[in-house]
Amino acid sequence: MKIFQNSLRNRIFISMILLTLISSLLIAGMSIYQSREQAKDYHTKRLQRKEQSIKENIAYVLSKTSWEVKTENLQNIFIDEIYGISDIHGMPVNMYDLEGKLIKTSKPKLKSDTLDLQINHIILDGLNKSDTKRYVVSFEEDGRKYLSSYSYLTDSQFKTIAILNLPYLENDDFMNYELREFLTRLAGIYVLMFLSSIVLAYFLSKYITKSISRISDRFKEINIAERNDKIVIDESDAGELNALVMSYNNMVDQLEESAVKLATSEREQAWREMAKQVAHEIKNPLTPMRLTVQSFERRFDPADPDSTAKLKEYSNSLIEQIDVLSNIASAFSTYATMPAQKNEETDVPMVTQLALDIFNESYITYQEDAASLFVIFDRTQLIRVVTNLIKNAIQALDESREPQINVSISHDEKYLYLKVADNGSGIHEDYQTKIFEPKFTTKNSGMGLGLAMVKQIVENFNGTITMTTQYGEGTEFVVQLPLSR
Repeated sequence: MKIFQNSLRNRIFISMILLTLISSLLIAGMSIYQSREQAKDYHTKRLQRKEQSIKENIAYVLSKTSWEVKTENLQNIFIDEIYGISDIHGMPVNMYDLEGKLIKTSKPKLKSDTLDLQINHIILDGLNKSDTKRYVVSFEEDGRKYLSSYSYLTDSQFKTIAILNLPYLENDDFMNYELREFLTRLAGIYVLMFLSSIVLAYFLSKYITKSISRISDRFKEINIAERNDKIVIDESDAGELNALVMSYNNMVDQLEESAVKLATSEREQAWREMAKQVAHEIKNPLTPMRLTVQSFERRFDPADPDSTAKLKEYSNSLIEQIDVLSNIASAFSTYATMPAQKNEETDVPMVTQLALDIFNESYITYQEDAASLFVIFDRTQLIRVVTNLIKNAIQALDESREPQINVSISHDEKYLYLKVADNGSGIHEDYQTKIFEPKFTTKNSGMGLGLAMVKQIVENFNGTITMTTQYGEGTEFVVQLPLSR
């Protein structure tokens, strides 16, 4: 059994040991606490008994004296008797007047920590306010603990004549010795109990988890791709585990049914995803084709001397989009991915202007810092990247302000930068991290595959696409591609 393994058997084993250990500590702690409380109660009651006895002796002396019983005569009355009282009861006896000044003491020499010539005013206030006319303080002196009681002395007419102080030493040596002996014997018993609990916990945890381990091993052997055997257990091992075994066997039956359904569902889901992506890809070229035809219908004039050139320009635009449709159809018919990637050297400014020709919006502007810049990129897929970015920019425009979309191409020594910026509504910060995820869209229509497709295409050619946006102000996409020359 591996002690540090987080298993049910180990948890049962450790729990039983901890239960024994904690109960032992609690009992030992309670024994110590009870012993101390008993000692405290013993000293308190013993001090009360001694105080009562001493008061009875003092009352007897006062009843036999020839002196008038009053505060001023106490020193003469107890000139010798106070020592006898102290010896009989084995503790010092001190008398103070009602203002707290020392009258008589049984000790020949005062200890500053135990006795003072004047009682502290806090003690006097406490004694005066006490309902029992008795006040007890505790203090330590030379490492020993004392209880010091203060109470009033009265004459036969119950008139207060003095304050009696009895310093009492709390000697716990004998009690501490008995406590040590008790704890030593208790520790021996608990060591034996602890060792016994370890052995008992080991075999009990092994017995409890035996059947569960068998079921756990069978769970580990479950394989969705194969037929799984059911569990058959002996009637003697059934008991509470019978419900678990029945649940496992039912799960095996359901798993077989679910495996068939899952395989069917995965095939159907794959076809649905393919259909969605293909539909999205087909829709992209259809929109600019429709715009091109409409523009041709409105603007073509047979009498225009440039009509032949314009007709050729319109034809080239339509042919480019038809080629895109053809590639998509070919890819889908062979159950492959999107049109196969062609690693060809492409003039980005030229292809970008060709893609822009299908958009007739006057607010779309274009700038470039070089007439020709070449990268390794599929010409057809570059057109798809540009048209997707511009289409997204158009859909993001805000009707409350004058629309503006700026397409620019710049470069440095290593890279080309294709930028598409708009002054639309921008993208909320909650959606900025999801903008390139498949099927994510902030529009009411569309399947959210456009930007995800653009990102995949760009990265296939060792490029990157980034986005900067300000909500309510606009968005800019930057495509970075390594130059080929």
